[in-house]
Amino acid sequence: MIFSVWVPLLVPFLAVPAARRLAEALPPRPAAWLLATAATGLALCSTAALALIALAGALRLPFFASLEHLTSPLDALADGLAFPAAATAAALVTASGVAAARAARRHRAELRAARALLTPGTAELAVLRDPRPDAYALPGRPGRIVVTTGMLHALGPAEREALFAHERAHLASRHHLFLAVAELAAHCHPALRPLRAPLAFALERAADEHAAGAVGDRRLAARAIGRAALAARAAGPTAPRPRAALAAAAGPVPRRVAALLDRRPTARLPRARSARLIAAVLLGCLCASATSAIDAAADLHGGIEVAQGEAAR
Repeated sequence: MIFSVWVPLLVPFLAVPAARRLAEALPPRPAAWLLATAATGLALCSTAALALIALAGALRLPFFASLEHLTSPLDALADGLAFPAAATAAALVTASGVAAARAARRHRAELRAARALLTPGTAELAVLRDPRPDAYALPGRPGRIVVTTGMLHALGPAEREALFAHERAHLASRHHLFLAVAELAAHCHPALRPLRAPLAFALERAADEHAAGAVGDRRLAARAIGRAALAARAAGPTAPRPRAALAAAAGPVPRRVAALLDRRPTARLPRARSARLIAAVLLGCLCASATSAIDAAADLHGGIEVAQGEAAR
């Protein structure tokens, strides 16, 4: 455990740079799933490692040692490192839990405030009387597409349909849960914070592709997204929206428009090979982190058995 318990805490610093490139290299849907899976797995492994460190230090205290009936000192961590590392690990786990709980409460409050502005009902489309162009997918039961009168005036009928198809894809695929996973992972390990931006990009790209298929015209989808973004930018800051709400005009719109208009299959071959390599590296990091966490837990369990005197029996 002395060595393996630190691996899950260090692996995110190596995995995140590779993970950030996946949003560009892989198709959007598998990129989103792989990024969310990596964020979840790395966060769980790092939290488990901190919990093991805290437990190993706590079992050196007489009170906790008596609860486990330890007859000799636990040697899972070095003598001079056990108590400082355990105290730090316990503080970090507590801080992560508190931050995650606060984030969940804030998200619920933002969603309630946003839904309070809408006309009651179950209609999919909700129109806000606001001259500032904006449109986003508001999760909930039921999920609703929120659009302002300013955005309706900025787009033509066909472009509106493409925009609604984009937001409908966010609701149908429950993309807000992917962002929630990324935020919770960031509270577990600071190195995982940069994953939210590429994950949001992958989710927007997935919705772009769905909109292009729904309207049957990639150029129309690209034009709708571009015009919506230009209208929103020209009007200045929009009204605050919940963090869990995804908007078609958000993020790196020029790259998304370029991806919709790029139909060159030959240019994607080197990118596909690079994507497979990056995905393999990321999955390798995730497996290494999980294996090390399990190995550390097994070592701690063995150390507890030795300290209980079971090995001698």
